[in-house]
Amino acid sequence: MRPIRLAPSLVACFRRRVFGHNSPMLKDTFERIVEAVVEACREVYGERLVALALFGSVARGTMRPDSDIDLLLIVNPLPAGRLARQLEFEQIDRRVEPLLAQARRAGVHTVLSPVLKTPEELRAGSFLHLDLPDEARLLWDPAGTLRGYLDDLRARLKAMGARRVGSGAGAYWILKPDYRWGDRIEL
Repeated sequence: MRPIRLAPSLVACFRRRVFGHNSPMLKDTFERIVEAVVEACREVYGERLVALALFGSVARGTMRPDSDIDLLLIVNPLPAGRLARQLEFEQIDRRVEPLLAQARRAGVHTVLSPVLKTPEELRAGSFLHLDLPDEARLLWDPAGTLRGYLDDLRARLKAMGARRVGSGAGAYWILKPDYRWGDRIEL
C-alpha cells in the first residue's frame, strides 16, 4: 500500500486540532518536557539547585504549540555573567533535546527560556517577579526559599495596593495607586 500524502494545509489543520490551545495532548507534551527539565536540573546543579519554578503560559496552562518554557532557577553559587550561566545551562538543553526533537516532529516548537539567579539576586527583586506569586508553579524548592520570597512579595504588593490590569501581553501593573512624586517603591 502506498503512503498517503496530505496537503500541508490539511496537516496544519490536523495539528491545530490535536495540539490546539489547551488540548490534553499539548499539555501532556509540555508536562513530559518539564519533568525532564526538573530531573536534568537536579543532576546538573546537584546541591547547588536551591529552587526551580515554571512561569508564563505553560505554568498557567494557556500554552500554544510555539510557546516557550519559562523557568526561574535559583542556584547557589552561579558563575558570574550571563554567558557563563547560559553555557552551564546548555547541559540541561542537551539532556532534554531528545524530548524537544520529538515534540518538534509532532508540531510543538518549544524552547527552554531560563532565568538564572542566585538567592541574593532573587532577594534584590525584579519587575519580572511581579506575576510570580500568582502564576509560578514551584517544581523544586526543598528549603522553601522561593515560596518564602513569593509569599513575602505577595504581602508587599497587597500592602501597597498593587494590582494587575488586563491580561496577556497587554497587561500592566499599578504598583501604588496612591503614588505621589518622590514616593519610593520597593519590591
